[in-house]
Amino acid sequence: MLATMTAPRQAPLSFRMTSLDYGSWPSPISAAMAGAGGRNISQLRCDSNALYWVETRPAEGGRQTLQRLDLASKHVVEMTPAPLNVRSRVHEYGGGAYAVRSGEIVFSHDGDRQLQRAQAGQTPRTLTHAGHCRYADMSADFSRRRWLSVVEDHASQPPRNRVAAINAATGTQHILHQGRDFYAAPCASPDGTRLAWLAWDQPNMPWDGCELLVADLHADGNLGTERRVAGGAGESIFQPTWAADGSLYFTSDRSGFWNLYRWRDGHATALYAANQDFGRAQWVFGLTTYACLTPEILACTYVQDGLWRCGILDARAGTLREVALPYSELSYMCADGRYAYCVAAGPRSPDCIIRIDAHTASFEIVHQSGTAPVAEAYLSQPQAVTFPTAGGARAHGFYYAPAHENVTGPVGAAPPLLVIGHGGPTAATSTGLNLGIQYWTSRGFAVLDVNYRGSTGYGRAYRDALDGQWGVADVEDCVYGARYLAAGGRADSKRMAIRGRSAGGFTVLAALTFFDVFSAGASYYGVSDLEALAHDTHKFEARYLDRLVGPYPAAQALYRARSPIHHCERLRTPVIFFQGLEDKVVPPNQAERMVDALRDKGVPVAYVTFANEQHGFRRAENVTRTLEAELYFYARIWGLALREPVEPVSIENLP
Repeated sequence: MLATMTAPRQAPLSFRMTSLDYGSWPSPISAAMAGAGGRNISQLRCDSNALYWVETRPAEGGRQTLQRLDLASKHVVEMTPAPLNVRSRVHEYGGGAYAVRSGEIVFSHDGDRQLQRAQAGQTPRTLTHAGHCRYADMSADFSRRRWLSVVEDHASQPPRNRVAAINAATGTQHILHQGRDFYAAPCASPDGTRLAWLAWDQPNMPWDGCELLVADLHADGNLGTERRVAGGAGESIFQPTWAADGSLYFTSDRSGFWNLYRWRDGHATALYAANQDFGRAQWVFGLTTYACLTPEILACTYVQDGLWRCGILDARAGTLREVALPYSELSYMCADGRYAYCVAAGPRSPDCIIRIDAHTASFEIVHQSGTAPVAEAYLSQPQAVTFPTAGGARAHGFYYAPAHENVTGPVGAAPPLLVIGHGGPTAATSTGLNLGIQYWTSRGFAVLDVNYRGSTGYGRAYRDALDGQWGVADVEDCVYGARYLAAGGRADSKRMAIRGRSAGGFTVLAALTFFDVFSAGASYYGVSDLEALAHDTHKFEARYLDRLVGPYPAAQALYRARSPIHHCERLRTPVIFFQGLEDKVVPPNQAERMVDALRDKGVPVAYVTFANEQHGFRRAENVTRTLEAELYFYARIWGLALREPVEPVSIENLP
């Protein structure tokens, strides 16, 4: 049976009412508002008394544009007007899409994947013409008038990765190093005599193990013999950075946490030992968590218990002075000498760029992407929770209680709960302002955003706890977290749903298949068949599952045992699926096979597709549609009264 009728709804109620059923509150946060979101800021860089960053614009189809802020005048200029789209596709996830040096810019244009060059006041021009190549993680080697870049050549399959030098005038490509499966972060020393870079091979991902390599750069631009500075099969290195005196900084997790080290005179020394992570999982290029203010003083960001902090590290004394900030999400640190800059956000604060004074440990906002669109009373504040999970372990997450300026729930009642499993799975949830979460909490839903075992930000042991356990540990943590909140009266045990994107979508489908805890679910481009993923995904993740599940095909039985598609007879819970039809990471057939199985079983199911989306939805109108469709789906499944018009979604097998 195909259900398309409008969900039951009532006229908006007067704000004089103080009690209303959870899940049915009138909210000023519309799906369109959440879909448009803020102008996300990333890839912040300092250069010549100016700041540059990439800004995402959902209202322009998710186009990414390069912005320049003159620090003297505070004037902002768009360097790449439409239709230019500053985006890399190396590893499919991209990042590191531009570089700047002394006002000269090179960037990857998503329209043709080629590099373009630009300067302030000039129209960008195409630099490279190699049609099969993609570029990322550029940096300058201007003593030789060239750009260094990670190049991914798709002339053959699988694509070949290498480090190359791109002539700044002609775009001619000169290969510096090849033969490894993956590369990242090529950077020349300040005097141009040495090159540092990261390299790793399958089946490792960079957070599993990679190598930091250094080689002399000869006068003709070629490399001398390389030497390994740090890293290996079981040691992850992050963000090699040269200081002005020729020292090389980097982070390593050899201690169990991504801590800072300095390589000088042929020796690597730990700078500050702490049970805190000063690094991130390198899903995208160009991530930075620290920057050199001087050869001995670093501004750095680090995460503890899922929350990001900022400090000034004195490499000589081995001391860290914390900078008190009203933000919990910090990224893309850069510096110009006295000042450090980073992108900052908080649960009630959208992205902004802050300037940190290393001498006074004070800060100021130099650019604001926007303001919170509603009063703070409508914005739920995340509460860090740690709860017991399977096998005597403990897991982490953030609980968002329902929040509204004028409405509360009935006395003695508990709110419906949405449990979120983040993507990755080697990643972490963010506590920056997320209108996609506040959309739910302002309507009377509670949300648990789970940093399940395998998440970053809690040290290597917690990250490695997912090895061989994907589809088990992550699922258990979401299930146990929901039960923990229900037992404490913070969630209605009869109205709990689980939602997730990509790897989080796999967690959703596994939780619904193998546990009887949730009464609804939403899978956004989620994995249903691990075998299909092992066969049909891109190079970067082609061997990812070797560690998370087991080597394939030797572990084929395990792949099938954990794949929801092979156990549909156990799935009796309604699910809504969202899928981009151009997705190369998790192809549409992953969702379609699951939808067909549920349709044949008579389980309520909805399938919403987007012809113009890939892996991750970027267009404002599509994000808007997903939120409204998901709300409509829960309203029909749970019998919630909607107090706003919502476009219906087709739900098959609805009684």
